[in-house]
Amino acid sequence: MISRLSTLDADFSQRLNALLAWDSVSDHKVAEIVAEIIEAVKSRGDAAVVEYTNRFDRRQAGSLSEFVISAAALREALGAIAPEQRVALEEAARRVRAYHEHQKQDSWQYTEADGTVLGQKITPMERVGLYVPGGKASYPSSVLMNAIPAKVAGVDELTMVVPAPDGELNNMVLAAAAIAGVDRVITIGGAQAVAALAYGTETIARVDKIVGPGNIFVATAKRAVFGQVAIDMIAGPSEILVLCDGLTDPDWIAMDLFSQAEHDEQAQSILISPDAEFLDKVEAAMRRLLPGMSRQAIIQQSLAGRGALILARDMDEAVTLSNRIAPEHLEVSVAEPEALLPRIRHAGAIFMGRHTPEALGDYCAGPNHVLPTSGTARFSSPLGVYDFQKRSSIIFASPEGASILAETASVLARSEDLEAHAVSAEYRKR
Repeated sequence: MISRLSTLDADFSQRLNALLAWDSVSDHKVAEIVAEIIEAVKSRGDAAVVEYTNRFDRRQAGSLSEFVISAAALREALGAIAPEQRVALEEAARRVRAYHEHQKQDSWQYTEADGTVLGQKITPMERVGLYVPGGKASYPSSVLMNAIPAKVAGVDELTMVVPAPDGELNNMVLAAAAIAGVDRVITIGGAQAVAALAYGTETIARVDKIVGPGNIFVATAKRAVFGQVAIDMIAGPSEILVLCDGLTDPDWIAMDLFSQAEHDEQAQSILISPDAEFLDKVEAAMRRLLPGMSRQAIIQQSLAGRGALILARDMDEAVTLSNRIAPEHLEVSVAEPEALLPRIRHAGAIFMGRHTPEALGDYCAGPNHVLPTSGTARFSSPLGVYDFQKRSSIIFASPEGASILAETASVLARSEDLEAHAVSAEYRKR
């Protein structure tokens, strides 16, 4: 059902590397198809977007305007969902907004003794595109997590694209867009939607950044347009790593592992513990609980292909392994998680203690659930307000300051054989 590894095994390192290996965008055929779509959208605009959307999503639109959802329709969707669903969406949105308000950055300046002013100006992006999966994969939580930080940052215009195969739309997704304050919703998806956001068409204004999850065609398109626009990340399958001292209820840990495995067959669930008997109990719990899960087949395949129960020498080694893996979600299910926190260097989100399952972070705790995957937590951070803001340097030299700085600039410029730079600075000497 799931692999068992031990750090004492001679081949442990090789087996762990094989388990962690993942390349999210590696299909050359996909890249060729995406490149063709992008070129078509660049050259033919709306017409190409309509053509590909009609073909891939089985739509019959005559113009791109037919894919645009009105503000009234968003309000109707909000009114159509069950009352408890609306309450849950609004509470989650409130918590996500409150958390991200703490991330807002302010411009700053300071004045040197000679009167020179240096500083930094914070400016929100003007336009952002949000990609939301559609069809079977409908995630209103992703709408909240991507849209709210952008709005808190002060983004002027947020355009959401969401595919609607056969014209089917999910009211929860539309309701989430209404609650999050999305400015425009267009029911297109795939590489053509990414290209339209990146390059603009007659109907869609080009954006500064594209965020949000999608399939391999969307991920490949995002990678292809990077540089033309900014992107959030190229995300791999969802993953969870649980560090446990062996004293948490085995059923809880089993279900926490299931919570990632049920995303898709490539999702990864790993448990590390120094207690071999506890690993046995968790495995037994998994076997007992699995038949009752609605997504049993997906969970089973995910655990068999990419899951693992790992026996470590002690919790110190478990933390060392965690830093090596750099997981998207890290549960620290121990008596005193604060004691381990200073040593945790690489993780997208850290869930502290026995009563903090990763599922709370997915929906309503407040921190963002858009997190670095596939080991990229070594150098990447969760999506946040700062991802929708730009920083501009401010330099305002006083006459005295310019004269002093010119001396240094002149020497360095001439050492690089850039005479005009040197002379330009020297003109400011008093």
